Amino acid sequence: MADQGPPQQEEHREDEAMLDPDEAEEIVEEGEDAAMDSGDEGDTTVEEIQLQNDSAAHFDVHKDSIFCIAQHPTRPEIVVTGGGDDIAYIWDTTPPEGPVLPASYEADPQPRERKGQEVIARLEEQDESVNAICFTLPKGEYVATATLAGKLNVYTTPTDSAPSRLVGSAKEVEEINWMLPCPNAAYPNTIAFGANDGSVWVYTINASDPSTPLTIVQTFFLHQAACTAGAWTPDGKLLATVAEDSSLYVWDVFGDAAAAGVTDPNGGQAVIGLTGEDERFRVDGGLYSAAVSPGGGIVAVGGAEGHIRVVGLPRLSVPANSTAGAKGAGAKSKAGGAKQAGGPKPTNSSAPASAGQASQILASLQAQSDGVETLDFSQPPLTLLAAGSVDGSIALFDAAHNFAVRRHIREAHEEEAVIKVEFVKTPLGTANERAHTLTSCGNDGVVRRWDVRGGTAAAAQGLLGEWRGHRGGGEGGGILGFVQGGGGKRVVTAGDDGVSLVFETV
Repeated sequence: MADQGPPQQEEHREDEAMLDPDEAEEIVEEGEDAAMDSGDEGDTTVEEIQLQNDSAAHFDVHKDSIFCIAQHPTRPEIVVTGGGDDIAYIWDTTPPEGPVLPASYEADPQPRERKGQEVIARLEEQDESVNAICFTLPKGEYVATATLAGKLNVYTTPTDSAPSRLVGSAKEVEEINWMLPCPNAAYPNTIAFGANDGSVWVYTINASDPSTPLTIVQTFFLHQAACTAGAWTPDGKLLATVAEDSSLYVWDVFGDAAAAGVTDPNGGQAVIGLTGEDERFRVDGGLYSAAVSPGGGIVAVGGAEGHIRVVGLPRLSVPANSTAGAKGAGAKSKAGGAKQAGGPKPTNSSAPASAGQASQILASLQAQSDGVETLDFSQPPLTLLAAGSVDGSIALFDAAHNFAVRRHIREAHEEEAVIKVEFVKTPLGTANERAHTLTSCGNDGVVRRWDVRGGTAAAAQGLLGEWRGHRGGGEGGGILGFVQGGGGKRVVTAGDDGVSLVFETV
């Protein structure tokens, strides 16, 4: 038998240099990590992944994440989506007729048994990822896209008799963070957006003027950091914006406030200006979400570490309860600051703020532990403010009772960030059977609906249902937004996995 260790001289024969079979067997037995042998099928463990797709239709033309989605104001089946593939598409969400075949969710996130929805219009001429998108009000005549390189494009909405065409473009900033259509009936086809340099821009669109199809109505430059979110009052006369420097400004865009005798006492552009200089308003980390109540009397802003501030707004008229434009589009996560302050008593979300409440801080809230990414008010007769947080929770505050916490759903989206919350709403003057229904989405890739009425389904935190189909799991698989117009019977998503899913929720 050969000595332990290799032979030391060249004249040793090859068979003398080999280990004894018994010795080799001992070495294998001593090594606990030799697990490469897959010959014994009896020891093979197969991990089975259960994947679920509850959608009734899908749109999979995008080649990258879908960052934004908007819905036509009078034809809710028509949506437009924009994404990281530097393109936007208009398409019809109506599910195909006939039974939906079982979903197979293997390497492709969409089942091959079902054909995807068709493109109505391809909106080209983008110079970067499409980060914000909207149809104009009141009739959806135009669709506007905004990119991470700061380019604004406006197109005609296609009709049966005319295809979509590019109306005009503008590029005044380096990056556009959000964009919203203006609901002011006196200024149709008007949009506002906020930029990474803190500026706020308002444009009016008129395709019949080929020389100047896009006209700047106003520009505002008081924010000292990126403008992260905005919200119009329901009548579209005032625009509230927030920024990473913890500032809130409310702009008199069309001069209605000045005509009503409401002006900045310091002679500035904003009728309300709150910054981190006021410790009562200050939120270290920046503000990232905003929403105006249906009555237009208050604005709520949210930011870092779960902080929310509620501020009274001046009332320029007495509008009927409307929700058009009441929801602000947030950006990433965190929180904010301010300057002036006021009385401690909050106001009902559907009631007007009195002259004494305008610019006053009506409430300072903190029920969540991370950034407030999204805010929304319910329609009357409910008086709730919903807040979605990066900590994965949803908090409900009752504006009629000093903004007390009505419910805190701590694991609303399985510890993944809540990206959007929105109450189901209906047009003015129509019955809303789902006024108590709150829809949410998050980085877990799931759409959920909640019954916000007290005492309902307490064990399940009011969960009415959930719909799956996106990959989930945070970055690259969550839901970055949704629309649910037309009475909330259908929810259409913008997926970080590059797919838009259509869920029938009735």
